[in-house]
Order: sequence, then C-alpha cells, then structure tokens
Amino acid sequence: MSDGPRERLAALGLELPPVATPKGVYVPAKRTGGQVWTSGQLPLVGGELPATGLVGAEVDPDDAAAYARIATLNALAAIDALVGLEAVASVVKVVGFVASAPGFGGQPGVVNGASELLGAVFGSAGEHARSAIGVAALPLNAPVEVEVVVDLT
Repeated sequence: MSDGPRERLAALGLELPPVATPKGVYVPAKRTGGQVWTSGQLPLVGGELPATGLVGAEVDPDDAAAYARIATLNALAAIDALVGLEAVASVVKVVGFVASAPGFGGQPGVVNGASELLGAVFGSAGEHARSAIGVAALPLNAPVEVEVVVDLT
C-alpha cells in the first residue's frame, strides 16, 4: 500500500469531509503559482459547529484542540478539491485563531491539534511555520479557525 496522505488519513481512521460551504463571499482555497492558500476553515461537521463559545470558558482547551483538527481536515478537503492532496509537497504555514476567554493563554496547545494532524498526514513534509492567535470572537461564535498554506510538487 502507498504511504501517501490519503492512506495516512485512512490509517488514522479519518476521511476528508465534503468541502465546507463558504459562509461569505470567498472561495475555500486559492492556488497562486506553486502554492495553495486556504480561507479560514471552521470546525464544521455536516455544516454545523460541534461547539460554540470562548476557549477557557464555555469550551475546554482539549476539546478546542480536537476542533482545530476538524478545521484542518476541512482545509485539507479544500486543498484536495482544488489540486489533490497528492500534489502537496510540503505544508508551509498554519495560522490558528482561538476565540479566547479573558486571561486564557493556551492558544499554542489548541493549535497543536492542527499541527499534529498535518504531521501525521504528511510526515516531515507537514512541518510548518505557525501562528496561534487569541481573538475575542470568530465567525458564527466558533471556538477555532485554521488557515493552511501548502507548496505544490
């Protein structure tokens, strides 16, 4: 069996969801030259958020890390629909936004949910630069949002 990203997802017991329908006037992912940039992806499952609210208050940080993983799966689905996961040479950058309760400083741990998934799916090609940003609110009152930039083969 091949050791590509699709097979690694399957080995993790995961499959790509349908591309999330944009909640505004934008596209889920855009290719420019040899890269694909995703729009911010929420942890939508079947078009619905599994939780809403601020991390460190209504949302547990461990749960938020799982939601960052779901948002990253949505980003991978957008990339796959545009160019195919097999075209990804490496993950360049991840930006994770965490709707944070006052005083919450655990944004890096939350965004680790995204980073760990990318490492599991792409191996060393999944290593990336990253920002983990605490914000007052996100669209639809989502607890997390993730953007991904990849280089193509």
